[in-house]
Amino acid sequence: MRTALVIGTGLIGTSAALALSQRGVVVYLTDHDPEQARTAAALGAGTDQAPGGPVDLAIVAAPPAHVAATLADAMRRGVARGYLDVASVKGGPRRELEALGLDLSTYIGSHPMSGREKSGPLAATGDLFEGRPWVLTPTRDTDTEVLNLALELVSHCRAVPVVMDADAHDRAVALVSHMPHLVSSMVAARLENAEEAAVRLCGQGIRDVTRIAASDPRMWIDILSANPGPVADLLADVSADLDETVQALRALQSSDEAKRREGAGGIEDVLRRGNAGQVRVPGKHGAAPLTYETVAVLIDDQPGQLARIFADAGAAGVNIEDVRIEHATGQQAGLVQLMVEPKAAPVLSTALRERGWALRQ
Repeated sequence: MRTALVIGTGLIGTSAALALSQRGVVVYLTDHDPEQARTAAALGAGTDQAPGGPVDLAIVAAPPAHVAATLADAMRRGVARGYLDVASVKGGPRRELEALGLDLSTYIGSHPMSGREKSGPLAATGDLFEGRPWVLTPTRDTDTEVLNLALELVSHCRAVPVVMDADAHDRAVALVSHMPHLVSSMVAARLENAEEAAVRLCGQGIRDVTRIAASDPRMWIDILSANPGPVADLLADVSADLDETVQALRALQSSDEAKRREGAGGIEDVLRRGNAGQVRVPGKHGAAPLTYETVAVLIDDQPGQLARIFADAGAAGVNIEDVRIEHATGQQAGLVQLMVEPKAAPVLSTALRERGWALRQ
């Protein structure tokens, strides 16, 4: 691939353009908002000038509701040898293109499984997709050349290609992305009118659950409008679990010992099923999840504290597998939780204490 046209310079489109530009591909940028395309160009994602002729690959990064129309327009104008979209749903756009009678041999659907709570070109990074799955949904009509162009794009973005059927993809993302986003929003909505004294008690648990609720509602309306059926089916299942959990909690309030035991059994069932599902979430680099030990370090909220901890861990020969930061409410201090392999935990603890760090047991 020598040239590419990115149509839509939001977070995903600009991030892909940055990755391609960094690897020597000449990237042309266009957007319904010319100012957004100029911003992406200023960031080094490419040029907002029009290409002089057909490019190798056109990448449509428009909202799901506009993907088919945008693709159809580009295909009719012959702007590229191959066409690809990065929408988070795949079945609907493909069927819309089929209904328009377009030749789909030059088209392949795709979905990079990566993103951020922020949107727009200013949130884009060239490494957004690194190590993340990038779903490709070819059909029997897809030209080998177009599939190869798509694989080259994924390679340039340092993502991991995953080939799936379009409708199977839509059911999968409903489960792992769309439904969780709505549940996160519902939990966060409980905080909107909560008493300030209660909100001030928020810890890492509520931050983890509500993090993705910060995303742009307009973007999510587009996404959910394109995949409503599978999401509704999953939420119906969650609703049934909620009803049973509410009944179990009410039973725990009973003065009848048998009802309390029944209620406790119901709560234990949902918690155990949650355990069983959580362990299936892939771990680091998509491998089976591993159990890490946590070394908790108290720090002041001062510049350079994290850098010092990582440097001291590196000097001790310990690799930090993951990290979480919990800020103390109302104080300029926090707790850094360093996740390491179990055998490395005592080594790291000893090294950090020797270097003056305060650890919490």
